[in-house]
Amino acid sequence: MRVIQTKLPDVVLLEPRRFGDHRGFFAEIYNARAFRDVGIRSEFVQDNHSLSEKVGTVRGLHFQKPPAAQAKLVRCGRGAIFDVAVDIRLDSPTYGKWVGYELSADNGLQLFIPAGFAHGFMTLKPGSEIVYKCSDYYAPETEGSVRWDDPDLGIGWPKAENPVLSEKDAEAPSLSQIKSPFCWEK
Repeated sequence: MRVIQTKLPDVVLLEPRRFGDHRGFFAEIYNARAFRDVGIRSEFVQDNHSLSEKVGTVRGLHFQKPPAAQAKLVRCGRGAIFDVAVDIRLDSPTYGKWVGYELSADNGLQLFIPAGFAHGFMTLKPGSEIVYKCSDYYAPETEGSVRWDDPDLGIGWPKAENPVLSEKDAEAPSLSQIKSPFCWEK
């Protein structure tokens, strides 16, 4: 597995090794020992799978507050997405900064997003499927969100003529309108 550091030191892009032949490929996408060896110590307890039919579907930017804060390991099983992590840890030197990467079934890349970051994505191909691991269970009472197109964040989303959003995501507050429940630890 190749580990690619991002401009947000705690967010990591991972490229699992693929072994291909005339049938297709095989890749080991998660191995607790290998992840520990590269410094990812999150224990994952839940796997989620979502399908977005239309190009330009936006989901996010979401997070769960402590005590149910979640780290995520995100990959795209079919299609392609632009996946984004935003640092929302108060006092962090990268507070309000973001990284975004294309994750696709073709490139096999995965993004590790620790707790303390908001996460979201936009679909780039129809019928995109996203599969991700979470380090804590879904707890709706701890849900939080930040507006996907918050101008203060300046996320470089791909162009979409008519983004498809849930009502909740369309009404999410900007980062400046929330009190982040996360603090940066040196």
